[in-house]
Amino acid sequence: MLLLGLMKTFLPLERLSKLSWTTRSSEAFVRFVGISELLIGFGLILPQLTGIVPALTSWAAICLCVVMVFATFEHIKYHEGNEVWKNLVISILGLFVAVGRFVPLH
Repeated sequence: MLLLGLMKTFLPLERLSKLSWTTRSSEAFVRFVGISELLIGFGLILPQLTGIVPALTSWAAICLCVVMVFATFEHIKYHEGNEVWKNLVISILGLFVAVGRFVPLH
């Protein structure tokens, strides 16, 4: 997640052309997705690692699931069925983390 976020945030769009959706999206949207993935990645790792507000790990995992649902719809819209399974696997893993690490905020 962090590596993909770094790539989408800082690499030129031409270098991201292997990701089909980046060729049909604006640069601002690609950067937004990259920053979102960076924040989600840090949110999955740092709270549990540092012990500071560990409930954020669950919320980051939920955000990851939401992003993957939108990505799934995008791939379905453009008839990229071979990409959908990746989003579903990541969503299932995110849901597993969200449930497994769930600590209610007080």
